[in-house]
Amino acid sequence: MACATSATALVLPDKCFCAERPGLKPQVAEEGAPLPVLYSFRRCPYAMRARLALAVSGLRCELREVALRGKPPELLAASPKATVPVLVLPHGQVIEQSLEIMQWALAQRDPQGWLAPPGQAAPEASLASMLALIAANDGAFKQHLDRYKYPNRYPAEHAGDLQAFALAHRAGASDWLRQLDRRLAAHGWLLGEKASLADMAILPFVRQFAHTDGAWFAAQPWAHLARWLDRWERGALFHGVMEKYPPWQPGQPGIVFSPTAH
Repeated sequence: MACATSATALVLPDKCFCAERPGLKPQVAEEGAPLPVLYSFRRCPYAMRARLALAVSGLRCELREVALRGKPPELLAASPKATVPVLVLPHGQVIEQSLEIMQWALAQRDPQGWLAPPGQAAPEASLASMLALIAANDGAFKQHLDRYKYPNRYPAEHAGDLQAFALAHRAGASDWLRQLDRRLAAHGWLLGEKASLADMAILPFVRQFAHTDGAWFAAQPWAHLARWLDRWERGALFHGVMEKYPPWQPGQPGIVFSPTAH
């Protein structure tokens, strides 16, 4: 996603390569009033942030967990890009980008004020600031993250030394994380005393970075960043959106996705 100066953002395409606490018993979607359908993959950070916004908004949807090696034809028909998340609304509109799904859900209902964190400027300026932070995350940081976590997927970019290539991109990604750590030192969240759209759009990617080498991450001098990530991972909302479901099969009902613990 590109840096935005207004509430309308140019969104870069989502590109995800991607023992939990027991939670809610899954409900199977039944015939009746149609629900939005969310095609998702549990560990994908793009899909994760879409589920976070849908969950906190309280909107129910039919979740269809996708097996990335066997994508269902219904997903391909709805979105030829064939990456998750994809949200198909009951009237047929398709929302293909994770940040757009987040903004759509929060526009319906935003009980925790993620779109308008307290203490910020006018709502339009606040949203522009959040979108700019998210753009930096989704741009250079994500590029470094992919090459750190999956160096073997970029043979044209390295000279055969995968470790040196990965570590160089770990260093590049760390520059961004140190910036976040300095920002978090003031309040604990990126834009103040409460979580915002920016926090919830960025945290899944920081989690993916941290889990690539947990011991190394824990040894770094970014205490504010580590506390921010740990608080989120311990929270009920995170656990609610990280339930494990079997891959959806065509012709079968999906799961009613409606976590209740925010």
